[in-house]
Amino acid sequence: MLETWQAVVLGLVEGVTEYLPVSSTGHLILVESLLGLGRDSKPALDAFSIVIQGGAILAVIGLYWTRVLGLLRGLLGQDPAGMRLLVNLIVAFVPAVVVGVPLDKWIEAKLFHPLPVLGALAAGGVLMIVLDRRLPRGTKVIDDLRWPQALAIGALQCLALWPGTSRSMVVIVGGLLVGLRTRDAAEFSFLLGLPTLGGACAYKLLKEHDAIAQLGIAPVALGIAVATLSAAIAVRWLVGFLNRRGLEPFGWYRLGLTAVLAVSLWLGWVRFADLS
Repeated sequence: MLETWQAVVLGLVEGVTEYLPVSSTGHLILVESLLGLGRDSKPALDAFSIVIQGGAILAVIGLYWTRVLGLLRGLLGQDPAGMRLLVNLIVAFVPAVVVGVPLDKWIEAKLFHPLPVLGALAAGGVLMIVLDRRLPRGTKVIDDLRWPQALAIGALQCLALWPGTSRSMVVIVGGLLVGLRTRDAAEFSFLLGLPTLGGACAYKLLKEHDAIAQLGIAPVALGIAVATLSAAIAVRWLVGFLNRRGLEPFGWYRLGLTAVLAVSLWLGWVRFADLS
């Protein structure tokens, strides 16, 4: 059973890092170790991390309710633009399902280790710095997106199956590569998180329902609430920051996180054996 204050901290970390292009995995590894949550707590941690992703989903639904309403109206044949966006989101979502479901156990066994995670963190940082300096600013809005471009973004999202990469980062980068404006690339990333995170939650819930039942109502409710609020604030802040500063600051942040995590592993402050 998680303590209340641990639920608050983990909910905060999940909410803030889920939509920022900085890798929630890297942050959770550090925080879980600093909180003293190791192998004995692993089933509860896995279950809790699944549940509080619902907070991140609720944040996007609340902030972009007009878009979500448009998707629903499109499904009913009442909004052509909403229907196009819905098709694009489905197309972008499919590659992660096709690749992720059969490789789920292999990824956990082979990639959730220090070198793969640190490599993904650092590579993502370098990629954002290079792209931000060299890639021309896009001019397209979400409504300009067509399904082949959505499929390309979805294919890139498969890279986020590698722990430490960041789903938000690869989707935003994919949006920029197909010509979306920065704020539209970020918005598409948030909206694509609805089926992606929702699907991942549903899949994991089926596997971990016993552990989830043991968590208790208070930690779960508090974690979801904190994750929802912190994710909403992070999303609002991210859109404005990306418009002003671009991706490069996040690239340098990831490189700094890589260094901190590497030193922590080397000194024994963090142990992957307790978390993987």
